[in-house]
Amino acid sequence: MSQALHPMLNIAVKAARSAGSIINRAALDLDVLKIGSKGPNDFVSEVDRHAEAVIIETLLDAYPGHGILAEESGREHGARDSEYVWIIDPLDGTTNFLHGFPVYAVSIALAVRGQVQQAVVYDPTRNDLFIASKGRGAFLNDRRLRVSKRTRLSDSLVGTGFPFRRGDNFKRYVKMFEEVMQSCAGLRRPGAAALDLCYVAAGYYDGFFETGLNPWDVAAGSLMITEAGGLIGNFAGESDYLHQREVVAGNPKVFGQLVSILAPYTRVIKDEPSVPGRRPEEAGDAVLLALGGGAAPAAEPAPARKAPVRIRRQTSPGDDAPM
Repeated sequence: MSQALHPMLNIAVKAARSAGSIINRAALDLDVLKIGSKGPNDFVSEVDRHAEAVIIETLLDAYPGHGILAEESGREHGARDSEYVWIIDPLDGTTNFLHGFPVYAVSIALAVRGQVQQAVVYDPTRNDLFIASKGRGAFLNDRRLRVSKRTRLSDSLVGTGFPFRRGDNFKRYVKMFEEVMQSCAGLRRPGAAALDLCYVAAGYYDGFFETGLNPWDVAAGSLMITEAGGLIGNFAGESDYLHQREVVAGNPKVFGQLVSILAPYTRVIKDEPSVPGRRPEEAGDAVLLALGGGAAPAAEPAPARKAPVRIRRQTSPGDDAPM
């Protein structure tokens, strides 16, 4: 990169590399790891917790007034009322990691008043560092990222993630999978959504879709995609996706074609404030601001974000978005 990194992005890179060192050391002796389970097929290791603690310590040492939303510790750390919220997944792809399958990453994003402004995704096995700052582009190591130029879904390679938790709607997913599989050139499922989104930004994939994702899976990768000229939204093509547990992304042409397939399967919740993590009475809570879908192209100014269940529709997502 020819330009200096934003200071907050620099701190995030430092935190991600520290976590990556912990992960790489642990990968040398997986047999000694202590492993717990959050549910069937949903594992957490002491490495996840150790990596997360190092990330949080690094961020809060530099910015003690900032808020934290992290996969393993939730909102236990940091300030609750800050406009700055770090959204952290210390080890995206834990199941891959535990099996020695080298596809996993550290994901760190900074949301400011609901807008994802800084993002880091670090792949410790390849020493690949994906970074993005809002308005300043996305990069892999020193290379500027741009989404692919393919215009037809039939020529496209599409990434996805399979549902794996109890309660996931497997039958619904299989129908989506079947439709997309028959419409594209190939479908891939490596198992780490943060990397999948970066691969869209890099042009390795032309598109991506998944259900059941949490904000920490999506936040950093979403900025990579928009800064690389791509689009990301829920299955209806709308910019409300971070807390809707469904996401579709791609270059503008492929995004539109994927939305046309996936829109009938959308489960976007518009009027249910009782959904966990979406409480209108806490609209001033910085974490809810962080979940307001700020990384999407059609994001609105912060004052319009007081009701995080509001749906904002993008216009002509497939054809008219800027590259």
